[in-house]
Amino acid sequence: MEMGAGRGRWVLGTVATLSSLLVCLWLMPMRVPGTTLLGSGPHWLLVWLVAWSLNRPPLVAAIVGATVGLLQDGLGVPGHGWWPSHGVGLALAGGLTALLQKQRYVQEDFVSVSLIVFGMATVVETVYALQLSALGYPLTTVWSAHQRHVLVTAILTSLWAPVVHVPMLRLWRWLEQPV
Repeated sequence: MEMGAGRGRWVLGTVATLSSLLVCLWLMPMRVPGTTLLGSGPHWLLVWLVAWSLNRPPLVAAIVGATVGLLQDGLGVPGHGWWPSHGVGLALAGGLTALLQKQRYVQEDFVSVSLIVFGMATVVETVYALQLSALGYPLTTVWSAHQRHVLVTAILTSLWAPVVHVPMLRLWRWLEQPV
């Protein structure tokens, strides 16, 4: 009987985790009123990745980050030519987040998570800007737009981080309790 209850919790946890990822993926291209500033919105997938990566090994978190980045690329990358990938920055963010938690530099409270999200948003957007620069886009255009975009995205994403992190954390803690 306990084996079935444990399996049921695992299935529930997996379904809830994948569902939350799909909701964040669905929210990415949307500009919900009250969530935008200067044309930029929160990076919902980064919030999900940081929340998920906190209790995972760094390599696994980096692989999931790359996968999530490729999912984001699938939302709007044109089908021709070279194009920068969100997977590189999100892989780095996932791995770094897991390393921070592994070293016990942070805890799982929403303030710490918001600070991590702020830093990782800066990392992700900077890696994306570096890729644009490497592909030959004009440096002045890339980096002048980057300054405004990275600050707005980091602020909005860190402010909205508890909306994703707190429910996920509560679910995972409930699933870890003995049956």
